[in-house]
Amino acid sequence: MTHDCAFLTDLALADDQVSFDEGRRDSHAADWGTEGSPDRTLPDAVVWPESTDDVSTVLAAATDHGVPVTPYAAGTGLEGGSLPAHGGISLDLTRMDDVYEYRPEDFQIDVGPGIIGSDVEGYVADDGLFFPPLPSSGDISTIGGMIATDASGMQTVKYGEIHDWVLGLEAVLADGTVIETGSRAIKTSSGYNLTDLLVGSEGTLAVVTRATLQLAGRPEQIRGGRAIFDSLDDATAAIQEAIRTEVDVARIELLDSLSARMANAYLDTGLPDAPMVFLEFHANHGVEEEVDLCRAIFEAHGVERFELSDDEREMEALWRARRELAYATRQWDPDLEPQHPGDVTVPISAYGDVVREAKRLGEEYDVLVPCFGHAGDGNVHYSVLADPEDPDHVERAHTVYREIVDLAIDHGGTATGEHGIALGKRKFLEREHGSGAVDAMRAVKRALDPTDTLNPGKLFPETLEGERVREE
Repeated sequence: MTHDCAFLTDLALADDQVSFDEGRRDSHAADWGTEGSPDRTLPDAVVWPESTDDVSTVLAAATDHGVPVTPYAAGTGLEGGSLPAHGGISLDLTRMDDVYEYRPEDFQIDVGPGIIGSDVEGYVADDGLFFPPLPSSGDISTIGGMIATDASGMQTVKYGEIHDWVLGLEAVLADGTVIETGSRAIKTSSGYNLTDLLVGSEGTLAVVTRATLQLAGRPEQIRGGRAIFDSLDDATAAIQEAIRTEVDVARIELLDSLSARMANAYLDTGLPDAPMVFLEFHANHGVEEEVDLCRAIFEAHGVERFELSDDEREMEALWRARRELAYATRQWDPDLEPQHPGDVTVPISAYGDVVREAKRLGEEYDVLVPCFGHAGDGNVHYSVLADPEDPDHVERAHTVYREIVDLAIDHGGTATGEHGIALGKRKFLEREHGSGAVDAMRAVKRALDPTDTLNPGKLFPETLEGERVREE
């Protein structure tokens, strides 16, 4: 579907803020998860707003002309959230990357949606502060993108998700109305919680133009390392007991032996060919007590080696192996491609069962299923690799992917712990929440965006056939 976006040239935007060039449009036709997909859709125009006023002007005009708008930033999403499913305008927010105000005395910073997550940490580091929920992709993804999907990362087990650290937002509705949500106070019970409504809404309700983030003091004591196990079941059982015992761990990440081999091939890391758990402990005092408690639990579950260090270079090499597993899986075999990135999350009591079943399904259907992820919060990351030239192999891979998601939901979990629904997981929304809850979501969408201007084609199952849903 194409849209006439000529009206953009009549708006108060500079020449370099609007492009109809095919190359520019093609660069905004997908995200990391949909690159190379046959579902790629080019926007009709790309716009780079540089202020809240620019965003408001573009959205108001687009709504008046019946043109859809898809927010875009770094393009690091995995579920097609920034893919312009119905053409229209790709609204690239990367130029809105300023730090508007920094209040170290309040542990707060106000930033634009286009700022890279690691740049926020760099800005506040000299004051001994950091942004705890930064995801593994924090050095390449933007704060706006993290807010869109309610992202989380390796430190979620201790510090929580993005929404736990967003105090307030400035955002623009589809008709151009600018709203402010939340408060600079650390708590408020005033009115509807619009901040949490917008966090995780994937650009379907409003475009975030400014965020007030809570920061934390960097811990004085940091210890980290790895634990090697003989079996995957032993590793997951040890993790489950550590979480149930409330060991104060900041990161606790699982890698199965296949993931370890992939990391070795990609980075030459020299990891053992065995299931393992990466660990990090944060404290201002008493960190050794938590380390000793965790060691005792792991030893009760047959850990072969429990190796910790406080050397920053050793720890960076370890965590780099974990951070870059998504790249490692892509490079593992030139004849195989990951068919879909999985990020199911389940109650911790079900974690071992889901990991075990994921590996069993891989064997049953003869596909590779590396499993890794943020084990402390029950988040299983997995890929299913298949030969794209073999339709039967691809179909088996899709079957495995779907069965793992269904299994997670059956255990009281979710189809997506941090990547979002977007295009890739729409078919699971009603399965997870029920039709009544999804109808309530639709009602919210239509109340705030009755013309379906913002990121149409995302979240709701009825858009699977590619039809924009409008209020009658």
